[in-house]
Amino acid sequence: MFTGLIEDLGTLAELRRGGGVASVTIATALPMAELRLGESIAVNGACLTVTIFGAGRFTADVSPETLEKTTIASLQRGARVNLERALRLSDRLGGHLVTGHVDGQARIVERVRQGNAWCFGFQCDSAVSRLIVAKGSVAVDGISLTVNEVLDDRFTVMIIPHTLEQTSLAGLQVGGQVNIETDLIGKYVARLLGAGDQRARGVTLDLLAKSGFL
Repeated sequence: MFTGLIEDLGTLAELRRGGGVASVTIATALPMAELRLGESIAVNGACLTVTIFGAGRFTADVSPETLEKTTIASLQRGARVNLERALRLSDRLGGHLVTGHVDGQARIVERVRQGNAWCFGFQCDSAVSRLIVAKGSVAVDGISLTVNEVLDDRFTVMIIPHTLEQTSLAGLQVGGQVNIETDLIGKYVARLLGAGDQRARGVTLDLLAKSGFL
């Protein structure tokens, strides 16, 4: 579990692929003395497991599912990536609850300066966008952000200078792809309501209406 507050902007040192397996090696300023084999680190929002670490870098295996769902497969050597270590139970929850399980990708369709901030617009699949609500939370490449506006398959966020400078967003332009993780609570609500599935059981809008909640 993560919070979406980026700890370090790392650099992709190597992406190895072959024989149905893949791994990434990331150069980072994260304190190596505090890392442990098997711990989780979110790389651009995707939860990966540390298999090797030392000398300012760590390596993690990447599953076929992660390669398919995220932008990791398209990263080039030298790419800057957002890094966050797993949340401690005693930590402050400064962002929102982020699992590191990416729901899909989105394309940047807008990047406009507004005062001291930047408005980023993203276009994504409807299966992802239906779980995004205005003023709710969303993780973009692992960054905890507040949704500004939602229009069909698009949504916007406002990026303050600090976030732009300390994350990979500074190097992203219109047309770029990012990883999206929608709000965890919203997923469970949609599942319980059986959104888009008339065969779903459990809590439904009809049941809520009959019970006097609607």
